[in-house]
Amino acid sequence: MMMRILDRFEEILISVLMALAVALIFVAVVHRFSLGFAVDVVKWARVHDMPALQAAARSTFAWINSFKLTWAQEACIYLFVWMAKFGAAYGVRIGIHVGVDLLVERLTGTAKKAMTIIAISGGILFTGIVAWIGAEFVHHTWKGGQISADLEIKMWIVYLAVPAGSALMCFRFVQALWLYLRTGEIVQHDIGAVEGIEDDIGDFPLGGQR
Repeated sequence: MMMRILDRFEEILISVLMALAVALIFVAVVHRFSLGFAVDVVKWARVHDMPALQAAARSTFAWINSFKLTWAQEACIYLFVWMAKFGAAYGVRIGIHVGVDLLVERLTGTAKKAMTIIAISGGILFTGIVAWIGAEFVHHTWKGGQISADLEIKMWIVYLAVPAGSALMCFRFVQALWLYLRTGEIVQHDIGAVEGIEDDIGDFPLGGQR
């Protein structure tokens, strides 16, 4: 039950972060181009001696400019940082980061098993170290009281993505290792598969007739 909640939380968090980042980028781009368009209209109205249109364009420019989005770029960067860290953990879970390379595939028996265990254990060790170092860095940042330039939020909240995401990634590697030790299977992701869509083509991947 707890694992299902964790899996669902992971998926929802990544989806929400991605949606927020895309929406924010869209709004920022529209905002910037709207300002440019209003300036162009002011210039055009001035050249063609249209004071009413010029005044309207100036008012529009002032209204749009009142919405300050100088923080948007910084916010997008932080959203993508969080998304990337938890996305990496999700990748381990579905098998994108857990695989056997060409060398290991050529091995058999005990040698192949040993190399696979070493490879997955390396992922556990690396992500565990990153999580530990990241946690210490977050602690020092929290004590220092550093804040971001535009959003003016505590930077330890931003940097928390590193230990949190790395810890979850480490846990997913542990899961992968435990699965391999119990069943001999490695979680692998089929890059040609689309979640939620069943394959009605059978053995005809190019869409041929049955």
